[in-house]
Amino acid sequence: MRLFAIRDYRHLFSAQVIALFGAGLATVALALLAYDLAGPNAGAVLGTALTIKMVLYVVIAPLAAAYADRIPRRAFLVTLDVVRAGVVLGLPFGTEIWQIYVLIALLQASSAAFTPTFQAVIPDIVTDKNAYTRALSASQVAYTMESLLSPVLAALALSFMTFNWLFTGTSVGFIVSAGLVLSTRIPNARLSAHTKAWDRAAAGIRTFVRTPRLRGIMALNLVVAAAGSIVIVNTVNYVRDELGGSQTDVSWMLAASGGGTLLTALILPRVLDRVAERTVMVTGAVVLVAGTAGAVVLTATGAATYLGTALVWAVIGGGMALIVTPTGRVLRASVEPNRIPEVFAAQFSLSHLAWLLTYPIAGWIGTSVGFTTTWFILAVLAVLGAVTAVALWPRTDTGEGEAAARRDRVSPEPLDLAVTEAAQGTLAACQCSSTRTA
Repeated sequence: MRLFAIRDYRHLFSAQVIALFGAGLATVALALLAYDLAGPNAGAVLGTALTIKMVLYVVIAPLAAAYADRIPRRAFLVTLDVVRAGVVLGLPFGTEIWQIYVLIALLQASSAAFTPTFQAVIPDIVTDKNAYTRALSASQVAYTMESLLSPVLAALALSFMTFNWLFTGTSVGFIVSAGLVLSTRIPNARLSAHTKAWDRAAAGIRTFVRTPRLRGIMALNLVVAAAGSIVIVNTVNYVRDELGGSQTDVSWMLAASGGGTLLTALILPRVLDRVAERTVMVTGAVVLVAGTAGAVVLTATGAATYLGTALVWAVIGGGMALIVTPTGRVLRASVEPNRIPEVFAAQFSLSHLAWLLTYPIAGWIGTSVGFTTTWFILAVLAVLGAVTAVALWPRTDTGEGEAAARRDRVSPEPLDLAVTEAAQGTLAACQCSSTRTA
């Protein structure tokens, strides 16, 4: 609770929670809108919409990071919130699938610039290492509470209104979020060590490529995306067509995944005080592999039930939290303070590159050949990601401190080396941050 005594963090956290719940309502509404427009082909429509989202995230996030230290961050975040509010209001008026795609592109372009900028602000607001660890956990709890409660709220709302009204709730959430961000004192970003825009955009990617533990995180991103795509893309068709459920049942099944994430997030802070991030994240990969295997069994045996599906969805939600929550800690400990925006934007982009691969598999292949084959392909990708992560991330690499950061820099560029030398004695005080896919 001492964390929330920091006024600026309290306002930013509130803005995050409100915007997340608004976006959560829109996620449910978008799935139902796709089903309303496309029926049995809703999975393909969702897959295409989410693929558009991933392409924009991969392309725009590094560009936004390249200019984040050149513009006032508070004004930038408020503007993006207002744009998102306006776009969401237009979604219910879409009567053709292509119109939905255009609006989704505008919405996600704004989100692709907003999210990494917002995440990079928190380390500048909460500077104490222990408090920042709790801020990371609080952020993950916010994400998981949204995953759990948004579908429940949507289910309750759908009992007395049409799903189009859920988009209105999303728009209101973005407006309130903009107001809270506007009331926060957000310092401008530290100037990047790179002077050229292209160098700033590519710097984070280069750091990932040459740092063993960050290469491991790239592989873990694939595990998260492979398992998460099953839940995000296929739930609506699986519940409606395979289980014969209703719109409300779709919401409750999504809530089951959120419940697994929430339960995991509640115990992770104390676990991370005692257990290395690598151990926690590799365990999460194993859990997700088990979850995808369970999903395959559900469809292959033809004996799927609501309870069995909910249990598998909860396992997947828990596994995703085990990987996503500690990621920010590893990123924060791997670079100097003035390079934090670069690696957060790179992780945001690279993680969504994995989703760019798995979303079309879940949506298009799932529609054409069925769930069993599709989920088997995604399970294989999860296994490959888990094995690769273990191979790329040395067991002895804890991701803590200056020595580890310097050891990972295999062939630093002259400018990077100068930054590293100038930062000696400060890396031990590095803190960490958190991110979420999809």
